Amino acid sequence: MANDYLLEMRGIVKQFDGVRALNGINLQVNGGECIGLCGENGAGKSTLMKVLSGVYPYGTYEGDILWQGQPLRATSIRETEAAGIVIIHQELMLVPELTVTENLFLGNEIKLPGGRMDYDAMNRRAVELLAELNIRDVNVVLPVKQYGGGHQQLIEIAKALNKNARLLILDEPSSSLTASEIAVLLDIIRSLKANGVTCIYISHKLDEIAAICDTIVTIRDGQHIATTPMRDMNIDRIIAQMVGREMNQLYPQQEHSLGDVVFEARHVTCWDADNPQRKRVDDVSFTLRKGEILGIAGLVGAGRTELVSAIFGAYDGPYEAEVLLEGRRLDTATPLKAIRAGLAMVPEDRKHHGIVPDLSVGQNMTMAVLHEFSQATRIDAEAELRTVREEIARLKLKTSTPFLKITGLSGGNQQKAVLSKMLLTRPKILILDEPTRGVDVGAKFEIYQLMFDLAKQGMSIIMVSSELQEVLGISDRVLVIGEGRVRGDFVNDNLSQETVLAAALTH
Repeated sequence: MANDYLLEMRGIVKQFDGVRALNGINLQVNGGECIGLCGENGAGKSTLMKVLSGVYPYGTYEGDILWQGQPLRATSIRETEAAGIVIIHQELMLVPELTVTENLFLGNEIKLPGGRMDYDAMNRRAVELLAELNIRDVNVVLPVKQYGGGHQQLIEIAKALNKNARLLILDEPSSSLTASEIAVLLDIIRSLKANGVTCIYISHKLDEIAAICDTIVTIRDGQHIATTPMRDMNIDRIIAQMVGREMNQLYPQQEHSLGDVVFEARHVTCWDADNPQRKRVDDVSFTLRKGEILGIAGLVGAGRTELVSAIFGAYDGPYEAEVLLEGRRLDTATPLKAIRAGLAMVPEDRKHHGIVPDLSVGQNMTMAVLHEFSQATRIDAEAELRTVREEIARLKLKTSTPFLKITGLSGGNQQKAVLSKMLLTRPKILILDEPTRGVDVGAKFEIYQLMFDLAKQGMSIIMVSSELQEVLGISDRVLVIGEGRVRGDFVNDNLSQETVLAAALTH
C-alpha cells in the first residue's frame, strides 16, 4: 500500500526539447532507509531528484509524487523543504562571504520583535547543529570560505537539518572530499539514519554506495532497471545493472608500443601564488616517450596539478619550466602558445576552466580550432557542424542536439566535450588532470578506451589521478610526486599500490 512508504514516485516522465530524460520512473522509499540511486552519466538521476525537490515544479513533468501517502504537487523548492524534503546539490549552495551561522539560517532566520536578526540565538543553534554532526572545530562566526570542501559539505548537511529534513537527498556529496573527510561523511549519514532521517545517496563511488546504502535503485536511459536490497548486491552487479553489460575488466588494457623520448620537462618549479616563499613544485624533471601513458600519482596537495599547469602555461603564480618537444624547446608561456606548440590539456576543474557555460555543446567543442572553419570574417557553419557531429559520434557523447547549452549535459558528457575540444587541436602531448572525476563507470571505460586508442596512434599522454587503481590500471609508467618533488619513477610492471603509496609518503 502507498501509505506504507514515506515517499512514492509513480510513472515520472520529464521531457526536454521533445527528448525524454525520464520515461516512466517509479521509486519507493521507506522511512529511515538509505537508498543508493545508481546510473551512468545522463541516466536521469539528477533530473529525477530535481523533480522530487521542486527544482522542476509540478506541471512541468508527468506522473505522481506521494509524500506520507498524500499527493505532493510542489511548485518550488520552498514547498518541498517545508514538507521535509531537502536536496544538497553537487555544487554547494553556500555564500562564501557570509558566516557559517548566516549560511545555516539563510532564508530561515531567527528574528527579534521588530524584525532584527537574533544573532545570539542563531549562533547558539548553529553550534548545536554542528555538535549533532560531531563537528566541534568550526567557529560559526567566521566566513564559510575559511573552511575547506569537507567542512563546507558538512555545513550543507547541518543547513538541511536546520530545515527539519525528513528526507535528505545527497547528490555526489563526496566528489571533492579526501578519504578521511569521506569517512566522516559516511559516519554522519549512519548517525542520521539511526535518528530516523531517510537518505537518497547519489555517487559514482560505488564503494561508498555499498558501505552506506540499504537498497540500490538503478536507472538507465531514463528508465527504472531494478530495485534490489544491498545485501543481495555487490559492486560488480551494480555496474552490470548500470551499464547493461558485465564489465569484467574496468581497465581495458591494450598493447601499444612505445617509441623514443619525444617530450621533456626540465627543472619545473612553481611558487605559491599567495606565499612566494613556498614552493608548490620544486625542480621536477621527467621525460615522456612516444605513445606512452605516464600516470602522475601523489597525495592531495603534492603539487601534481601545479606541475602540469606550469608545463601548459596555465599556472597562476610565478613559475619556471623548460619544455622540449622532439628536442626543440617550446614557448609555453600561455595555454594558447602551448596548444600551438602541440600540447593540449583537459583541466581538473571542468566547471571553471573547461567549459563556457553560456555556449552550446558544439560551440564548446570547436572553440580552440575556430580558425579552421573561418573564411575571411565568416564561419563555415556547415563544416563546423559536420565536425561536431563526427566528434559526438566518436566519443559517444549523449546530447539531444549539438545546439543544447553545455550545462544541459551530465558531468560525464561535459567531460567528453572538453576532451573533444582539446583533441580537435591534434596535439602530440595530451595532459589529462583527473579525467574521470565525477564520471560514471561506463563513461570511465569509454575514456580509458579512447586513451589507449590515442596511445596506439602515437600520442603521448600525461594523466594526473587521485585514484591509485586508475593510475595502475592505465599507465605504462608512474611518476610519484610528494611535497613538490619526484619521490619515485616506476615502470608499471606489476607495480603495487603499496609501492606507490610508500613513495608518496617518503620524505
